[in-house]
Amino acid sequence: MSRDALIFYSAFDDPAAWKKTLTAELSDLDFFTDPDAVDPARVNYALAWKPPSGFFARFPNLKLVTNLGAGVDSLVGRDDLPDVPISRLSDTGMVSLMSSYVLFSVIRYARDIHIFERAQRRSEWKYVHPRALSDIRVGVLGLGELGAPAAQALAQTGFDVRGWSRSLKTVPGVTCSAGIETLDDFLRDIEILVILLPLTPDTRGLLDARRLALLPADAKLINASRGAVVDETALIAALQSGQIAEATLDVFVVEPLPRDHVFWRMENVLITPHLASITVPEAAAREVAESIRRVRSGLPPLHQIDPRRGY
Repeated sequence: MSRDALIFYSAFDDPAAWKKTLTAELSDLDFFTDPDAVDPARVNYALAWKPPSGFFARFPNLKLVTNLGAGVDSLVGRDDLPDVPISRLSDTGMVSLMSSYVLFSVIRYARDIHIFERAQRRSEWKYVHPRALSDIRVGVLGLGELGAPAAQALAQTGFDVRGWSRSLKTVPGVTCSAGIETLDDFLRDIEILVILLPLTPDTRGLLDARRLALLPADAKLINASRGAVVDETALIAALQSGQIAEATLDVFVVEPLPRDHVFWRMENVLITPHLASITVPEAAAREVAESIRRVRSGLPPLHQIDPRRGY
């Protein structure tokens, strides 16, 4: 009887690290990175990030597809996605990395570090009197497995934190609202907006020119979810006009960000290369292995998503 096989694909992740950690968890699993090196009929599991078109169609006996990341927008729109359980990664390491990125980004604005960075370049001693953190209203759009812990971390730091999601959530220390009908009022009261929404048909372009204009003057925006959640043209105009004073952007409509993009030349934009939350194999492999064990036993995998909803 042949052993179960898993096919791995990612242009960004280290297959050697994943093979070492995953096969240590599942000694009866054969790990392949070359589709031509394995009988396609043996492949029951796929662990992949943005594989080429038609990738899944060549494996007729797939039982589980695991997305090598938290965001599944690039996966659910494919025409070769098999009718099997689809899961995504969500380990404690990813949560910690995202929360730390959000804390850094919010604190940088709350403590006026962006102002001091510019003053240093001018060799200028510039004093700005600090505000109490409890007076600074921070809004978190998206209270999922990454957004809720980030919002809670902000609240524990002392900020006045408001959270918005599609369905009502309860997060300790966070004032939560839900539903598209409440979004406009939510935005009107936010000084620092953190975007942690998944990219779905409902959230694509959700923050358009009209909604960005609802934010108070001098608002700051942090996007660590997906670039297309925000209308990029509208965001550029708002940053140029001063309607939005500052932005920290980890995600973009086109990645890598083209060298001639206007964001590179904007002093009020901090750019990071889509690394707010990444997968660490040593931590995530345990959850991937547990999902495989569950599927073998006829149970749903961990962190199963609904392709129709996009998350």
